[in-house]
Amino acid sequence: MSQSLTTAIAAAGDPVTMLRNSKAGMYVYPVVAPEFQNWRNEQVAWRQTAVLFDQSHHMDELIVEGPDATAFLSHHGVNSFANFDLNRAKHFVPVTPNGHVIGDHIIFREREDKYILVGRAPTSNWLMFCAAYGKWNVRLKYDPRSPSRPEGERVLREHYRFQIQGPDAPKIFEKMNGGPVPDIKFFHVDWINIGSKKVQALRHGMSGAPGLEIWGPYKDKDYIQSTILQAARDAGVNLVQCGSRAYSTNTLESGWIPSPLPGIYTGDGMLKDYRDWLGADSYESAGAIGGSFVSDNIEDYYVNPFELGYDFYIGWKKEDFIGKSALAAMKGSASNRKKVTFEWNREDVMKVIASNFESGVPFKWIDFPQPNYASSSADMVMLGDKMVGMSMFNGYSYNERCMLSLGVVSQEVQENDILTLKWGEPETTGKTSTEPHRQTEIRVRVAATPYAAEARTNYADSWRSRS
Repeated sequence: MSQSLTTAIAAAGDPVTMLRNSKAGMYVYPVVAPEFQNWRNEQVAWRQTAVLFDQSHHMDELIVEGPDATAFLSHHGVNSFANFDLNRAKHFVPVTPNGHVIGDHIIFREREDKYILVGRAPTSNWLMFCAAYGKWNVRLKYDPRSPSRPEGERVLREHYRFQIQGPDAPKIFEKMNGGPVPDIKFFHVDWINIGSKKVQALRHGMSGAPGLEIWGPYKDKDYIQSTILQAARDAGVNLVQCGSRAYSTNTLESGWIPSPLPGIYTGDGMLKDYRDWLGADSYESAGAIGGSFVSDNIEDYYVNPFELGYDFYIGWKKEDFIGKSALAAMKGSASNRKKVTFEWNREDVMKVIASNFESGVPFKWIDFPQPNYASSSADMVMLGDKMVGMSMFNGYSYNERCMLSLGVVSQEVQENDILTLKWGEPETTGKTSTEPHRQTEIRVRVAATPYAAEARTNYADSWRSRS
C-alpha cells in the first residue's frame, strides 16, 4: 500500500497520537516578511488609518470549471447556490457525510461555469478527491500555497492577492482608480483601475473596517503593489504594510476561527476512501493538534456549522448535498456548542510570562502576537471541574490591549461568565514547537463575538452580525 493518511494513522496507533506528536514545527505564514514596521503599528493601522495585506502566498487556490461546476460545488458545500450570480462571492463551507466541518474557502463566481476558491488546504484536498471520486464533468486546476520555507528559491503563484482596509482606505481607492470607485456591495465583485491595469475587486473586510480585496495575474504583482503604495502617498494616507506576524491576529477581533480540525479522521465509506487517497505528507497527515485538551476520541475535536455560526448558510431547499441528513439531525440540538471570544485575565497572563524569568520549569510560553505552535489548537475551558468549552485560536490584540481567543462553549455559558482556561500541554509530546513547561490556569471572561465593536456593527448581514 502506498503511504497515505490511513497508513500514517496506523503507524501512530490512532489519529490523536499522530497529530499531537507531529514534527511539522511552527505553523508558518510563508514568504511575506514577518514585520514591515512592527506588529503593534500594523495592528493599529487596520483600526485607525489603512493597512495593506499581502495574501498572495498563504492560501491554496482551486479553479473549478466545466458544465457540472455549479452542481459539483453545490453538492459538496452546505451553501445555497440559488442567489449565486456572476461577480459574487460566498463563504463556502463543506462538511463530511457525518456533518462535521472540513474547512472553508472564499468562492468567487467568474463565469456561469467557472469558480475560483481560496483558502486552507483541507477544503482544496476534499474537493480534488470528490472530483476524482464521483462522476462530474469538471476540470480542476490546483495552485497550492507557497512553500513554508522556500529557502531563497523563487516562488510563483497563479494570482497575486492584496487587501486594503481601514477607515482611510476609500481615499486610496479613489486615488488609484483615478476617480470614485463603483459602490460595490458586500461580497460582490466589480472592476476598478490600479494605474494602467483593470483588476477585480471584492468588497470585503477582515477586522470590521472598509476594505477591498483585489487580485490578478502574479506577473503584475510588483506593479500593482507599487501603484497602491504610491496612491496612498498621493492621497496623504498612512498606509501600513502588514507582515505575517500581525496578519493572523486580525481574526481575533473579527471572530473567524481559521483552522478547525477537519472532521475526516473517522467514518466509513467515502471518508475511508478519502483517508486512503490523502498522502502521508498532506496537511491532514502532517498537521498538529496543540493545547491542554487531550481526548482518546478524535471526534471530540470536531465542530459542526451550527457551532461556528454558519447555520444560516445551509441550503435546506437543495435537493441533496453531502451531510444534509446529518445536519438535519443536529439542527436545534442542545449539544451544539456556540462560538464565543475569551478575554484572558491580564494578571494571569503576566504570571505565565513572569515564570519564564524564574529558575525551574516555566509555564508554557505565550508568544506575541500569536502563539502559533500548532495547526489546530484545543485548550480546555472549565467551569469548576467541568469542561464547558474549547479555546481554538489565540493571540494578542494591541488595539484591545489584551490576549483573546476564539472557541466554542456549551449553550448554558453566558456572556461575561468567568471561566478557567487550562494553558499548556499536560504531557510531553513529540511536537518540536513545544518546550518543556508546566501547565497552569488562566481566568477568561466570555465576551461577544466579534470582540471588536467595529466588526459587530460595520459588517453587512453575516454570521458576525447575527451572533
